[in-house]
Amino acid sequence: MIDATLLTNVILATVAAGTPLALAALGELTAERAGVLNLGVEGMMLMGAISGFMTTVATGMPVLGFLAAIVTGALMACIFAFITQHLLANQVATGLALTIFGTGLSAFMGEAYTGISLSGIAVLHIPGLSDIPVLGTILLSFDPLVYLSWLLAFALYWFLYHSKPGLTLRAVGESPEVAHALGYRVVRIRYLAVLFGGAMSGLGGAYLSLVYTPLWQEGMTAGRGWIALALVIFASWRPGWVLIGAYLFGFLTVFQYTGQAMGLNVPTDFLAMLPYLITIAALVFISADRTRVLMNTPMSLGKPFHASS
Repeated sequence: MIDATLLTNVILATVAAGTPLALAALGELTAERAGVLNLGVEGMMLMGAISGFMTTVATGMPVLGFLAAIVTGALMACIFAFITQHLLANQVATGLALTIFGTGLSAFMGEAYTGISLSGIAVLHIPGLSDIPVLGTILLSFDPLVYLSWLLAFALYWFLYHSKPGLTLRAVGESPEVAHALGYRVVRIRYLAVLFGGAMSGLGGAYLSLVYTPLWQEGMTAGRGWIALALVIFASWRPGWVLIGAYLFGFLTVFQYTGQAMGLNVPTDFLAMLPYLITIAALVFISADRTRVLMNTPMSLGKPFHASS
């Protein structure tokens, strides 16, 4: 029989490990639904992580740290949007450059903050309800950003499928030329989608440095920005599946520690690479179904748009 305490701890750790991925992936999903492929998620997450950490250390207020991370991520995304939407540069190359830029700049900015640790964010605790065995502990023992990620996933689903602005954004992602002919401002819509994606990437990075492991370490995202990009494909551009994919990766991340604690005789290096290996396998499996991929992929994804009139 599985120990209830161990099961509870694994679930809590899984959700915590998956939350930064969920935040970044939900933002990237929005940008891609508008037809913009931003490969700079890793760089934006790192910049969000260091800016949020620096602000929190300076002010002692994590809320300001999260706000700084959101603004920093949006500013990074604004650079990308200007280069790709106004200068019509290649989106893939620009995104890669943004990741390299963010990785280097965050390392430079964070050099003086290495080794400093914070107290983290208190989890939600409702007297009586949070003390209910197992169920109360699981549902009411997360930090506020976990609940925010759930709310964002639901809000994004409603926005994309049940609101006129969301349907317009999806139309821009499918055919910007037709949307422009109908009078919609394609570039402005894409700008807003990219800025939202950058803000969520910055918030996801700040979650790492302020909540998950409340300290700064160079390259602390450890490829999570790339995993967030993969999650969007895994989810077939649907918000609900983003959460499922994020928590799957979170569980695999936690498993490398719980597996050792359970006495599994498996090399630690194999357990460490398992989350990335499973991600690759999942993408290969999904890509094998060409019909499903074509039906869900925004038709103008990664393609530049220039208004002729």
